[in-house]
Amino acid sequence: MRIPQTPKPVSRLLADAASSNRLVDLMGSLSNVSQNPRYLHWNEVRRRPPPAGMSHEEWWLLLKMARLPARSIPLLDKQGTPFKFTIPDKVAAHLHQIDLGLGSSGSLPDAVTHPSSRNEYVISTLIQEAITSSQLEGAVTTREVAKEMLRSGRQPRDQSESMILNNYRTMQRIMEVRGQVLTPELIFELHRLVTAETLAKPDGAGRFRRADEAIRVIDEEGTVFHDPPMAEQLPGRMKAMCDFANKQTPDYFVHPVVRAVLLHFWLAYDHPFIDGNGRTARALFYWSMLHQGFQLFEFISISQIILKAPVQYATAFLHVETDDNDLTYFILHQTEVIEGAIKALHDYVAHRKAELAAAERQLRGIQGLNHRQQGLLANALRNAGARYTIEGHKRTHGVVYQTARSDLLDLERRQLLKMTKIGRAMVFRPVEDLAKSLEAQGESKEPVSEDSTASSTQSEFGGLD
Repeated sequence: MRIPQTPKPVSRLLADAASSNRLVDLMGSLSNVSQNPRYLHWNEVRRRPPPAGMSHEEWWLLLKMARLPARSIPLLDKQGTPFKFTIPDKVAAHLHQIDLGLGSSGSLPDAVTHPSSRNEYVISTLIQEAITSSQLEGAVTTREVAKEMLRSGRQPRDQSESMILNNYRTMQRIMEVRGQVLTPELIFELHRLVTAETLAKPDGAGRFRRADEAIRVIDEEGTVFHDPPMAEQLPGRMKAMCDFANKQTPDYFVHPVVRAVLLHFWLAYDHPFIDGNGRTARALFYWSMLHQGFQLFEFISISQIILKAPVQYATAFLHVETDDNDLTYFILHQTEVIEGAIKALHDYVAHRKAELAAAERQLRGIQGLNHRQQGLLANALRNAGARYTIEGHKRTHGVVYQTARSDLLDLERRQLLKMTKIGRAMVFRPVEDLAKSLEAQGESKEPVSEDSTASSTQSEFGGLD
């Protein structure tokens, strides 16, 4: 990709318009230009036909004036100029939809929020985010292999798997520290988790980069996309970032989602570590969303959306830096990502509910199955070659080892799973023609009550992991 072209400073454009006696005429067109719903960067403006009677630079001047006033935050660039943002109508619309989608537990089905099954959905979201966030940073593996590693508890085999395991553990830790204020020490802890055993310099985990460690964001051809602030500035910059994250600054209201998005940008811009900055930035975003009360964000994965269009993610950063530190570009991109992630979850839950309703009809007549067993059998109906282990069942459902063991041995006793040993580990597989076995067992018993079968829709959140 190429670095977007930087436009002339607004002061220069104003001077040009004044010297050519065009300023008054242009001001008469300001209201029409301000109605443009798109937040265009100069790199797009210069390639589009300008409004009649205007040059591209005159059009750009009016667009910039229509975006005033902008509010600044304590993040400064290397020249000491603050970053700033506005909330155009499109961003306000995204924020409204996000508030509606995340504002209360009533906005998601009981299958997600019910205490008996919420752990399964949370764990699956953690797995999804761990995998896709790592893939954004170059991890190379399939989702199936990564899921198998995380669910079975086996050790990673290479650096890509290590990155994914680290991200998973980091996300788990964020769930635990959501109530804590943000401090440099907490950021260092999260960075150590993100980068454990993956750095070329192992001592680089959990510390600032040093002055002799030249860190830049470059592509394979050597093009520099970002040259972060000097190392000696990092302690002060991180303190300012923590003050912002903890709502001590600025002295005006910042929408909680915007604050979390700007925290994401802030750490990525400062690039305080020798590696793992992107993953740490997204981790801080999650901390901020949960810390500010968006508890349903436990079930949302933003990296799965970003991964579909990673160039747009990178371009949002570049647009900010090449247009007067205007953070609106990044806010717009990320609020679109969040809204997309919320929609993906709702779509999945609707699909999963319909899918499990069909499986429930086969499970309805079998007495004594708990929601974990029903979820496993529903999964087995779709995956005849699936393998289940006690450790994997334990991790999927967030239960203790003995509970997971009892679940699987009970299904073996019912002749719905068959068990073999690989070494000392017990591995369970669906019996041949599981659907027929379920049908036979259901017909041989009295139907169970509606209360005992309702939890079958609260089974494994398999679609997002």
